[in-house]
Amino acid sequence: MVTISATPSSRSGADYLRLANASTASGQPSPNQSLLPLSARVNAHDHLEVGGCDVKALVEQYGSPLYILDETTLRTACQQYRDALKQYYAGPTLAIYASKAWNCWAVDAIVKQEGLGIDVVSGGELFTAIKAGFSAEQTYFHGNNKSREELLLALEMGCNIVADNWLELRTLAELAQARAQSGETKPVPVMLRFTPGIECHTHEYIRTGHLDSKFGFDPEQQQAVFEFLSQQPQLRCIGLHAHIGSQIFELQPHHDLAEVLVRAFGEAQAHGLPVSQLNVGGGLGIRYTESDDPPSIETWVKQVCDALTAACEAHGLALPQLICEPGRSLIASACVTAYTIGSQKEVPGIRKYITVDGGMSDNPRPITYESVYRAIVANRMSAPQTETVTVAGKHCESGDVLIKDAQLPPTEPGDILVVLGTGAYNYSMSSNYNRLTRPAGVLVQGGEAEVFLERETYADLIRFDRLPERLSR
Repeated sequence: MVTISATPSSRSGADYLRLANASTASGQPSPNQSLLPLSARVNAHDHLEVGGCDVKALVEQYGSPLYILDETTLRTACQQYRDALKQYYAGPTLAIYASKAWNCWAVDAIVKQEGLGIDVVSGGELFTAIKAGFSAEQTYFHGNNKSREELLLALEMGCNIVADNWLELRTLAELAQARAQSGETKPVPVMLRFTPGIECHTHEYIRTGHLDSKFGFDPEQQQAVFEFLSQQPQLRCIGLHAHIGSQIFELQPHHDLAEVLVRAFGEAQAHGLPVSQLNVGGGLGIRYTESDDPPSIETWVKQVCDALTAACEAHGLALPQLICEPGRSLIASACVTAYTIGSQKEVPGIRKYITVDGGMSDNPRPITYESVYRAIVANRMSAPQTETVTVAGKHCESGDVLIKDAQLPPTEPGDILVVLGTGAYNYSMSSNYNRLTRPAGVLVQGGEAEVFLERETYADLIRFDRLPERLSR
C-alpha cells in the first residue's frame, strides 16, 4: 500500500485522496483500505466532493454537523464480500451485515438490495430490519441478554436466534414448547455462540473472542449444550457462531478460528444435531489513519474460505454454509462527518484548540475507545497542513475531543471540517448529551443528495418528557 510521501508541513487535504488503495485481484479498490469514500475528489473550487456533491454546498443546504454517506462505497463493499465468498468457497455462503455499526432504514435497505442478510442485536434493530424488508431466513438475532419480549418478537418473525447463554436457551425452550402446545409445528432455528478463546491485537473493549468475555458459551460447556439441544425437538440447532473481535488486521486468528469451529461442528453432528451453518463473525479492520494497513476485503474472505475448507477436509466433514458478518468494514469508510468550525483557543507553548459544532454526541468513539481519526478542511483542500491543533467538540466535558493532534491548515470560523471514516458506531452510538440534537444524514450518489436521517429539533428533545401534575400546579 502506498503512503503519503509529503512531510506533515507540506501535506494538504488533497494528499489523502492520492493514497493508493491496494487493489483486489479484479483491480478494484477495497473500500476498507481507503481513508475517504471511493467517490471522493477535489473539484474546481478546491472543495471536497463526495458522491458528486460539493461538501461545502451540502452543509449550506442541510446544516452541520452532517453525516454524508456515499452509496457507491457502501454498495461496493457489499458486492466485494458477496462475490469473494462465491469465488473462494465451494459450499453455500451468506454475508450478513452486522447492523449495530449503523442500523437505520436506508442503510438496511441498501444492504438488502445487494443480497446480504442482516445481524441484529436488539428488538429495535430487528424491527428496523423488518421495515427494510429482510426475510426471517436472512435475519440473525444476536445479543447476550435478550429480553423475553425480544425473544417473543423473534419467534413471531421466525428469524434465526443466536443463543448466547443458558438463561436464553432455557427460555427459548420454554417459549417454543408453549408455541408447540398451541399448534405451532415449525421448530425454532437456533445458532449457538461459543467463545473460541482466541486473542487479537485490538482494543480491550472490542476483543470478544478471548475466554474472559461476556459473550457466548464457554468451550467446556459445549457438550452440555449439545446434549440439552438434542432433547429439545422444538428447537432446531442450525449451526455455530464465534466472533474474535473488531478492527482486526491479522489473518492468522481467522485460521485458528476455523479449526475451533469445525471441531465443535463435528461434535454437534455427533450429538445428532442438524447443524448446517458456521458463522465466523466479522472483525476486518479499516484504514482510519494513513499508517493503518488492513487486508483487503477479498484477501480476508479468501483467508476465511481457505481456512474453513482446510479444516473441514482435515476432519472429514462436508462443507457447511459459510456465514460471515462484516459491519465496520462495510460502512465505516462510506461516510464522513462535516462540521462547521467555530471558536479557537491558543494555550501558549502547549496547544491550539479549534472547536466544531458537534462532538462526543455524534461521535463518542474517541472518548470511549481513544479512537483516532483524520480530518481535512473541505473548503480548502489544497492548503498545506502547517498546524498541529486539537479538534474539540462543543460539549461541556473536558474529554470532548475528536482529534488530539490533527494536522490542518490554518483555519477560520466558518470553515468546513470533515472527519473521515465515520460510518461505523458514530450515529449508532450518538446521544443527546447537553440536549444537542442528533445530526441529519444525506445519501449521495451521482451528484444527487437525499436526506435519509432528518435532523432532530428542539421539539424532538422534549417529545417524551412529561411534567408530573403536581409540578404544574
